[in-house]
Amino acid sequence: MMAQAPTARPAFARRAAEPEPAELRHRRVRLSTGSAAAAHASGYVRTAIAEWCVPVDLNVAGILASDLIINAVTNGAGETLMLAIRCSATQFRVEIHDASVRGDSWETAASDTDAERGLLLAAALAAESGHYRTPAGRAVFYTLTLASRAATGIGPGPQGTARGDGEP
Repeated sequence: MMAQAPTARPAFARRAAEPEPAELRHRRVRLSTGSAAAAHASGYVRTAIAEWCVPVDLNVAGILASDLIINAVTNGAGETLMLAIRCSATQFRVEIHDASVRGDSWETAASDTDAERGLLLAAALAAESGHYRTPAGRAVFYTLTLASRAATGIGPGPQGTARGDGEP
């Protein structure tokens, strides 16, 4: 009787053991510059975080989106804004686009402390924040670094039963 060669593992079995690359998720929403724009932006950001199970602080993300919208409504141009939400393997990013084509509209007027506070809050709480020119105007943004899923209660946490003394 002849010995059989070991069978090779199928390619799909090898891939299953390797970590899968994170899926890039994104969403764009057009908002009017009316009085409810900040609430709508915050709601869209919170909904995306919940649907995508993004491990970031929901309250911080919503507040920052609201504050950037307030800045855009107060200092931007045009009757509509574009809210862009994106999540990658390592970060969650929110951008607000408006039609400001002249001047530095992301720099707030000295009398507008609410809009200025929003930009300062983004700078303090976000991993990254800033602004850039676009062909249609400008964009302001913030980026949050994703927390581990176990730390936020999303997804599997540590295994075993805690005894209270630091040992499982």
